[in-house]
Amino acid sequence: MWNIEDYKTKPVNTAKRLFKWLYPGMQVKRWIVLMVLGASCVAFGAAILIGPDGLAVAGRRIAALLRQWKQPTPAPWNNKAGVGLIVLGIMLTIWGFRRVIHSLVIDLLPTDPGELAEIIFHKRGLDKEPALVVIGGGTGLSNLLRGLKNETERITAIVTVADDGGSSGRIRSELGILPPGDIRNTLVALANTEPMMERLFQHRFNWGEGLQGHSFGNLFIAAMAEVTGDFEEAIRASSQVLAVRGQVLPSTLSSVVLKAEYADGTITIGESLIPQNNKTIRQVFLEPENCAPVPEAVESIETADGIILGPGSLYTSVIPNLLVKDIREAIRQSSAPKIYVCNVMTQSGETQGYSASDHIRAIIDHAGTGLIDYVIVNTVPVPEKLQERYLAEGAVPVKADLDKIRALGITAIEAEVISMTNLVRHDPEKLRAVIHELLVRHWPS
Repeated sequence: MWNIEDYKTKPVNTAKRLFKWLYPGMQVKRWIVLMVLGASCVAFGAAILIGPDGLAVAGRRIAALLRQWKQPTPAPWNNKAGVGLIVLGIMLTIWGFRRVIHSLVIDLLPTDPGELAEIIFHKRGLDKEPALVVIGGGTGLSNLLRGLKNETERITAIVTVADDGGSSGRIRSELGILPPGDIRNTLVALANTEPMMERLFQHRFNWGEGLQGHSFGNLFIAAMAEVTGDFEEAIRASSQVLAVRGQVLPSTLSSVVLKAEYADGTITIGESLIPQNNKTIRQVFLEPENCAPVPEAVESIETADGIILGPGSLYTSVIPNLLVKDIREAIRQSSAPKIYVCNVMTQSGETQGYSASDHIRAIIDHAGTGLIDYVIVNTVPVPEKLQERYLAEGAVPVKADLDKIRALGITAIEAEVISMTNLVRHDPEKLRAVIHELLVRHWPS
């Protein structure tokens, strides 16, 4: 297939390129000739009206020609002839110009003509939407993205791929591909498609030998990976099916295993098993340790207008992405505002007893300083009725210890960002509004 990018890389032969305009079938020559004829009519008409003595230096040849006609002064009929030639010339020029543009646009127009305005919009640099990078995994990340996609379409979601439990873990072990679960949830959150398509991708089979427990979306991504032969390409293809706003990228394409070391010195292997021990986590780490990042993920961070970490499981969704060296270094070097969205509730087996500053301290202990400028903390009390649902799981509201946050050199943003329904979660729209206000502070005036 002919590709304009391939053409651009070929050696330039200016004369040959110009001569191609004369090739048969280009449907341009006749209209160019018409434009030249129109311009000539305008020029001669103006010369007749002005007369030979009023012509500027550029029109002396026309004046000499008129003198040969022995017409030293304009006559009444000359006025009519001049006006007529000018009007005719303008009409011919406009007609020829329109036909040239029409011929060019027909060949250069994208498959969908409605995309033309979008192409021009971006080419003219009129796209002022911020480019955001959101890093994490799980339901917390998905919830955030549902709000942010109404803020901008320039979103890159960088997702952890250390999951080894449930449907994702089975697909990972049986098919040897990266776990698709968090990828699926993120794609659905960014989707701009029919509700039925979302329900389909999130549908989990409750029956069937080999099918029970699997999500249709996980199977779809796994099938797409086999068809395309590439996991990244499978994500892109799935993004097209769901009409995703932005892009979704794994933090690494390596088959990583997440391990945790607890305060008592014991070690657990496997992301799904880490929270089940209900022990105090000292640190988590990836194996292999020096896994390579996805290049597009690093590039997105380097060009981002805002970088957002969380919300989500601290040790199994957020921090694993930061354990990829080039990911965390790109964040550290970025001049964009770096925002951490702190969890609303503690999580049993990971952050029991943690305050907001404890969450931040854990990130610093694993990835170093310079990754967080702001932290968004909920300061609205959680109703007791909702708290009771979480007490059985050992979860309580995260304490907003603002003084300790400031002592870490980080600006605390106090806000009402939770949705008080049956579950205590971040409200996508409230969270989007707070992030918008933060970004506005950094936008050029």
